[in-house]
Parts: sequence; C-alpha cells; structure tokens
Amino acid sequence: MILDSLKNAEAYYKLHPLFKKAFEYLKSVDFTNTETGKTEIEGKDLFLMVSDSDMKTEEDAKMEVHNKYIDIQLPVSKPETYGWKARAELKEERDAFNEEKDIQFFFDKGTTLVTAVPGDFTVFFPEDGHAPCIGEGKIRKVVVKIRL
Repeated sequence: MILDSLKNAEAYYKLHPLFKKAFEYLKSVDFTNTETGKTEIEGKDLFLMVSDSDMKTEEDAKMEVHNKYIDIQLPVSKPETYGWKARAELKEERDAFNEEKDIQFFFDKGTTLVTAVPGDFTVFFPEDGHAPCIGEGKIRKVVVKIRL
C-alpha cells in the first residue's frame, strides 16, 4: 500500500507501465465538477470511476481484495479513511472471489487505519486488503483501476 500526495506521484511512475498515464490524468482533471461514472483511458487496462459514495463506520466498512487490478484511490471532496490488512492475514471470507468483478470481501477488520485528504492518493495492490469509505456523510472520490 502507498499513501502519498499527488505532488509526489512521479516517484511511482516506474512501478507499472500505466502509472504515469494514470497519475498525469488524475492531475489534469478537476473531479469536483465532472460527471460520476466510468471513464476508459486505455480500455480495460486503465479506467477510472468517479462516485459520490456514502461513507461508513469502521465496523461497517467491508475489507476487499483484487487479483487482476491495482487500485489508485483519490478522495476529492473530503478526507477518507481506509482500513488496511495484509491479504495473507485475511481469514474471514464473506463470499468466494468474484472473477467477473475482480473482488472478494472479508469480515476481517483492518490492522491499520490510514487517512487520505484531497490531494493525496492511496495505491492498493493485490497483496493489500483494504476497507474504503470510512468516515461520515458522503464523499466524492475517484478509483483508478490498472490491470496487472
């Protein structure tokens, strides 16, 4: 997992061939005024979703993992807290892995909480269990999906 400022995104470009394109796009758009929904940048290899989501308590936030995609998450309207736990330590499956949606949920709670503020981003790799949208009220956020 990575938590950093978009100002430092260039330091991560070498981690994946599509990171540069993803971060340059994130830095070029004012997401406070965009439509919600999906935007394809490189087809199914690189796309993003803008959403206005209900935030949850730490207890209600669902721990999730992915196999085929890396997530870059960017809070837009307010700070967002995430629960984190190493995937290898997740034990309490909610359901089987959904191959079509590339997601599995767990009952486990995070061993660590981190908070990103607008202008920050988090990166979650397949090794990272993460429980997003912890907080109060609604949040506008962006989730970038990058195929491994």
